[in-house]
Amino acid sequence: MPAAVAAPGPDAGDGRLADLIARIVRAGSTAAAVLARALGALSTVVTPLGWASLVVVCTAFLFGYALGWTELVVIGWTGLVLIVAASTFLIGRNAFDIHLLLPVDRVVVGERVPGQVTVSNPTRRRLPGVSVEVPVGAGMAEFSMPSLARGGSFEDVFIVPTRKRGVIPIGPVRTARADPIGLLRREVVWAERVELFVHPRTVSIPSMSTGFIRDLEGNPTRDLTNSDVSFHALREYVPGDERRTIHWKSTAKTGRYMVRQFEESRRSHLMVALSLAESDYAGEEEFEMAVSVAGSLGVRAIRDARTVSVVVSVAPPESTRRRMPALRPLSTLTRTRLLDDLSGVDRLGAALPVSELAKAAADTVAGISVAFLVCGSATTLSQLRTSAGRFPTGVDVVAVVCDPETVPSFRRVAELSVLTIGYLEDLQQSLSRTKAV
Repeated sequence: MPAAVAAPGPDAGDGRLADLIARIVRAGSTAAAVLARALGALSTVVTPLGWASLVVVCTAFLFGYALGWTELVVIGWTGLVLIVAASTFLIGRNAFDIHLLLPVDRVVVGERVPGQVTVSNPTRRRLPGVSVEVPVGAGMAEFSMPSLARGGSFEDVFIVPTRKRGVIPIGPVRTARADPIGLLRREVVWAERVELFVHPRTVSIPSMSTGFIRDLEGNPTRDLTNSDVSFHALREYVPGDERRTIHWKSTAKTGRYMVRQFEESRRSHLMVALSLAESDYAGEEEFEMAVSVAGSLGVRAIRDARTVSVVVSVAPPESTRRRMPALRPLSTLTRTRLLDDLSGVDRLGAALPVSELAKAAADTVAGISVAFLVCGSATTLSQLRTSAGRFPTGVDVVAVVCDPETVPSFRRVAELSVLTIGYLEDLQQSLSRTKAV
């Protein structure tokens, strides 16, 4: 007797339906991915005018054929022809060799810096002309490059404006191919981006080896020690003194052990504190002068091989204001590193004023001999006196107040020296006068 064949049950039909649904879902996902990639590619080449033209063409076809308006149909076909014609301008590859050259990467504010773009054709065929664009800070340098034959090259020069201190990003160079109407545009990025550091203007000031600074080449301090180079006096030996400090001739004369006592000579530590608080300045010109003053002082100390710290105020997060120091140290390894850091500073509304900066500097920087506080005319004398009181006794505090076009002056208030300068060049004479007082 033949075996009975089981009829397909409801579970088999449900399985085929589930497979069909799964295939439809996968196909839909694939189609969506392809459509997303296509729209992404279109969005990179279609300009706003191109999108508007596509909308007009689609609308004209829809209402033209639906309502029988010949004029709309004509507009639709005309727009479609324009779009197709515009797409022919993007056909082909951009096989250029493009280089961006800058003769220097660091200049002083106000100097002219030429940049050069070199485009060459390494292929065996003629390459079409394109538009070459070089972003320069917030601006743009544009060149219209003609078609290049095999082995041909194209060069052009642009000028980088350096009217203001800062760090100017230049590049990356990109080429753009577009139709004459402006419906489609394709950009290709080539050379890497470079940075041009526009340093603040500085002046040469007198050497700070003497006068303010007390070190091995200057004057000894009044603190006494058992070991140094500046002899002070003899005293009687007490237990714990080193035997090498015993002065044997005096010991033989007095019959008691006598030891040498010295005046302590400290290695100078110069600190320059630049306030970035907007409340300390009456305008942008004052702040730029203050940055130049800080740079001049720091560069002079680095040239003198002094131990120097240059700090600026910052705006710490509100949640950690009490735990984070309200200052940021700048690099003083070399003159160039310091000026690079000063190129990037700017005024901050939330930065702590000079009095709080002085407190943070006194708590953070150890062994300060002389402290220069650089600020603007909006800082009052009482605030400067408060700032000077933040430092330990024995630290010479000099406040440099930048007030453009004012008559330079010098005054002494207790342990605080206040220099007011109207021009950066006044810093030279003011420091010489202060050291003579």
